[in-house]
Amino acid sequence: MGGEHGDARLWAGELKALHERFVHRFARSEPRESALAYMRGLIAPLERKNGWTLAEEAGYAGPDRIHRLLNRIDWDADQVLDDGRDYVVEHLGDPGAVLIVDDTGFLKKGVRSAGVQRQYSGTAGRTENSQIGVFLAYAGGRGRTLIDRRLYLPTSWTDDRDRCRAAGIVDTVGFETKVVMAKAMVRRAIADRIPFRWVTADAAYGFSKGWRTELERADVFHVMATTRHDTVVTRWAIDQPVHDLFPGLPRQKWKRRSCGEGAHGSRVYDWARVEVRPWHREDRRHWVIARRSVRRPDEISYYIAYYPADTTLDELIRIAGARWAVEECFQSAKQECGLDDYQVRRYDGWHRHMTLAIAAHACLTVLRAREIDTGKAETDPPSSYPSPFPNSDA
Repeated sequence: MGGEHGDARLWAGELKALHERFVHRFARSEPRESALAYMRGLIAPLERKNGWTLAEEAGYAGPDRIHRLLNRIDWDADQVLDDGRDYVVEHLGDPGAVLIVDDTGFLKKGVRSAGVQRQYSGTAGRTENSQIGVFLAYAGGRGRTLIDRRLYLPTSWTDDRDRCRAAGIVDTVGFETKVVMAKAMVRRAIADRIPFRWVTADAAYGFSKGWRTELERADVFHVMATTRHDTVVTRWAIDQPVHDLFPGLPRQKWKRRSCGEGAHGSRVYDWARVEVRPWHREDRRHWVIARRSVRRPDEISYYIAYYPADTTLDELIRIAGARWAVEECFQSAKQECGLDDYQVRRYDGWHRHMTLAIAAHACLTVLRAREIDTGKAETDPPSSYPSPFPNSDA
């Protein structure tokens, strides 16, 4: 089964195999078929991926079946998400994997889409009318993909229950910070015994002392970015801002290392670490890590790490650099799987779309890993996927 048509059959077959893992979550044949058609449409080379274009790709007369799947038919998106995550673990599971938390914005018009308001969107790099989703990525030796998602609801929504009900948000769903959402997703991964070794996140999440303490109590190793004003207990048993720990450090304590490949080549910085709380336990260590720009030495970022005593600085740098994997997931899931190309306003509809888009992305990631295993893909970057559709330019 070679050539483009053979590849197309391979993609279609793998997507169908993934779909078969959760067909029992749908009580009727129509939504079962629509879910598969929806995922196929999401990875199709369509300029736009809305109800009309996805219906046309599936051969439907109109978008009604797509709209029913996302908004009206009763099915549990969290159960389907679990089935997709089991697929990821089976094919990409790695006891040394990193769980990465981050959020991404989805620009929207109007005021009726669940959670929408004028808020800072890292996607746009400014304050825009948008929805914000908090996601959990799984990065192992064979690939990286998204495995969980939650829609952030600002207080402008949760303080207005009538507005919430109109968007399908039940009264039991209250306000949660993004950090609380992140904690819940990681707790879920731990409870369900997802194989991993590390957790990492940017400073918006890593700044939370409460979350770092919770991870430490569960003996979950982590390298969390934080702000320069965060404080730690030093060997002198006093609280000190992390930025005060490094100015007097000897030059030889700084090591020039790459933390991975970026869009513009290797990400090279100067790194140093200072131990804190050395009396905790013999087989664990706490360090503050500084990452200094080579070209602009005044630009320093900080991380707080908890890990086994024999862990090297190079390994900690690798984990700190692993955070960029979630950005690659967002980019490829948006470009290849329509993660940000949806027209749903209701709370459940958002989670359903994200669940099916995440499943489609997992399928692409697994196929990519198999191609690498068999030596078929030697030069493609990790976030680039060959099209499952022959004779397309996508």
